[in-house]
Amino acid sequence: MSHQHQEKVSYWALLKNGVIKENTIFRLVISLCPAIAVTNSVRNGFLLGSAVLFVQAMVNSTVALLRNFIHPRIRIPIFMLIISGWVTVVDMLMAAYARAAYKEIGLYIQIIVAFASILARAEVFASKNKVGASFFDGLGSGLGFLLALVIISFFRELLGKGTLVGLTIVPVKPMLIMILPAGGFLVTGLLMGFFNWIDMRFYGGKGAGGAGGH
Repeated sequence: MSHQHQEKVSYWALLKNGVIKENTIFRLVISLCPAIAVTNSVRNGFLLGSAVLFVQAMVNSTVALLRNFIHPRIRIPIFMLIISGWVTVVDMLMAAYARAAYKEIGLYIQIIVAFASILARAEVFASKNKVGASFFDGLGSGLGFLLALVIISFFRELLGKGTLVGLTIVPVKPMLIMILPAGGFLVTGLLMGFFNWIDMRFYGGKGAGGAGGH
């Protein structure tokens, strides 16, 4: 019973680590391209974040499952093959069942293959741990990415278009720059600074540089 409890605690810690301590966007500052490119609307941010969440969790699980059969010298090409396989699954599903959204963010779904965050978790964690722990590590990392994209797109869509999820909140476009790339960098940078300040002020952290990833 105590062993099960210990496992649950460690799974929760892995989730929390991916969402907060080692958040891909706000803490590790990697895979920023999609954070800027697709977050001009909450819908697009949510869809890409959900796709990354699925791919990250499945890649971690697959790598952990096959880790004893992958030769260390060819592990990176094998990891990339696994990532591209799961990205293809998401790409085909979205092309079939969410065509309108796919027209807007289809390109970014395809380049999930090149996201440093997914390969990093496969290399650093999944290749050294069991399937259960690797799944939750991937789930935490993916959730952190999804939440970051939704938060960024929330501010960009509201301030830039006066809408949320396409519904008009403010009848005018208050700050049009927010839906442009410059606005994406501005919002991402401000949020990054805010979350790092919270970490340093209330949790004794060291900011993005002390997140444990480079």
